[in-house]
Amino acid sequence: MSEHNAVMMQFFHWYTTDDGTFWNEVARRASELAAAGIDALWLPPASKGTHGTSDVGYGVYDLYDLGEFDQKGSVRTKYGTKDEYLAAVKSLQAAGMRVYADIVLNHRLGADGFETVRATPFSVDDRRNPKGEPREIRAATSFTFPGRNKAYSDFTWSWRHFDGCDYDDNKPDDRGTVYLFDGKQWDDRVSLEFGSYAFLMGADLDFESQEVNDELNRWGQWFLQTTGVDGFRFDAVKHISAPIFPAWLEHMRAHAKKELFTVAEYWSGNLAELHWFLDEAGPLFTAFDVPLHYNFHAASQSHGQYDMRRLFDGSLVKERPIQAVTFVTNHDSQPLQSLESVVEPWFVPLAYAAILLRRDGYPCLFYPDYYGAEYEDLGRDGNRHKVVMPSHRVLLDVFLKARKEYGHGEQIDYFDHWNRIGWVRLGNEQHPKAMAVLMSDGPEGTKWMGTNRPEGTKFRDATKHIEDPVTVNAEGFGEFRCKGGSVSVWVQE
Repeated sequence: MSEHNAVMMQFFHWYTTDDGTFWNEVARRASELAAAGIDALWLPPASKGTHGTSDVGYGVYDLYDLGEFDQKGSVRTKYGTKDEYLAAVKSLQAAGMRVYADIVLNHRLGADGFETVRATPFSVDDRRNPKGEPREIRAATSFTFPGRNKAYSDFTWSWRHFDGCDYDDNKPDDRGTVYLFDGKQWDDRVSLEFGSYAFLMGADLDFESQEVNDELNRWGQWFLQTTGVDGFRFDAVKHISAPIFPAWLEHMRAHAKKELFTVAEYWSGNLAELHWFLDEAGPLFTAFDVPLHYNFHAASQSHGQYDMRRLFDGSLVKERPIQAVTFVTNHDSQPLQSLESVVEPWFVPLAYAAILLRRDGYPCLFYPDYYGAEYEDLGRDGNRHKVVMPSHRVLLDVFLKARKEYGHGEQIDYFDHWNRIGWVRLGNEQHPKAMAVLMSDGPEGTKWMGTNRPEGTKFRDATKHIEDPVTVNAEGFGEFRCKGGSVSVWVQE
């Protein structure tokens, strides 16, 4: 993707409006997003969730219900109806963008009935050592989808299609336990957190079951044929046996007879784990660069004391650039969410410059960083907080334009100062003009950087943070400047 300077956007966040108008907003904004330089949109899960119109989409109840059937208290989902979703996809594609669907395969919630099954209890933070003897539990594992009445699929789910759950109706207050069903085992080749992180929530799919895999293949074919999306974002891959994903993707590509871009959410700051997953999943997969996000988080919290020379250390994009999707923040890490790791607003432009204006990686913008967002929710302290995420659209539009017009050719790095780092893109035959980027997490300052341009060539700051142009000397070097805690993007006149 990076060779074409493509950019994707996560076009939602945890607190996206739940009034059912969202799919219409997607369709309405298609043209403006394409004009701004966005090439693909990652849309939220479209299937009916257990909490109906308030479900973000990750509490999956029925994958076949895209807002069409009266289930979980409504016909529509949080985002709208099936017809509105399909219209949004078509609008984006008509504007020249690709559409990536968010796919949640790991679990099911909101069962239609209980089943009595024998299971062994484990502590939620220790999946290797049972905390009690096997016993009979009432598990929420019967999914019959009466509201859909067998439309599109007559497959129903029972406990045999799951390997465990986290709720026993006989002991509803026991919230610290997960239950492994008799005759089952936690999936292997998953994250080793808690001994085995195969279980995340709800009723956990048993991917060793051929019936489960066959049904997921049938559903995937139906979903592709129905929606015509261009790729997938896989949710919670660290909890699913890694070989499942390339097998499912191969099946989908054969059915669609086209390439399907795929990015995996393996949430770990440990680069070795991401290497392991991508080795298992194969070259058709990319992964979100979580370690780089944590670097941005740490730098933004360091009040100018972060060593900017190490901004990309331990990142996926540094070691595996072709398979790295770089991002600043997402719906899980935004303020008040489960993986909260805030990138402070002052540093957000620096972080986006670092992913949008460099050669490597497939950058992903986040809806609130572009449009802004305001919401309230409970924090970890039990108190209610109001959050304001400011819009950085003015600068992001500058970066997007610079990426398309100047982000080409050889890249020369100047990572030689604690606070100030920079790089130069030299251009190519199709895009012959150069660009120099300089940023500082501390005081304002300058850096001499070579542009390989003739004496007298002028550069201007596209951000307009600095008015005076820079003129390069006989050696092609210019003394580029940036303000404190800021970034300047110097483009050749």
